[in-house]
Amino acid sequence: MEILTEVAISAFLVISGVFGLVGSFGLVKLKDTMQRLHAPTKATTLGVGGVLIASMLYFLLVKDKLSFHELLITLFLFLTAPITANFIAKAYMSANIREADVPTTQGEKGWAIYDDPPEPAEQD
Repeated sequence: MEILTEVAISAFLVISGVFGLVGSFGLVKLKDTMQRLHAPTKATTLGVGGVLIASMLYFLLVKDKLSFHELLITLFLFLTAPITANFIAKAYMSANIREADVPTTQGEKGWAIYDDPPEPAEQD
C-alpha cells in the first residue's frame, strides 16, 4: 500500500509539473495577449491544482490527517482564474478591438464592453 501511495503522489506532482511547464512556455512564446491568456488560465491552473491534490493525498495517506487548506486553495483557484481571464479579455478588447471588428450577436443587445455608459444624473 505504501508504494501505491508514493506512486499516486509522484504521478500528480509530475503531471502538474508538465502542466506548469507547458503553461509557462505558452505564456512566453505566444504572440499576443488573447493567446497568452490561455496559458496561465488553463495549463498553469491545472498544474497548481495537481500539486494541491498531491499535497492532500500526502497528508491524508501518509500523515493520517485530513487537510482542508489545499481543498480551499484549489476551490479558490478554480473559481478566480476564469473570472480574472474574463476581465483581462474585456480590458484587451476595449483597448485594442473596435466594435465593427467583432461579430454581431444573436440577441437584442450587443457586446457589453461596447455599450454606451449611462449618463450621470444631474445634481441640483
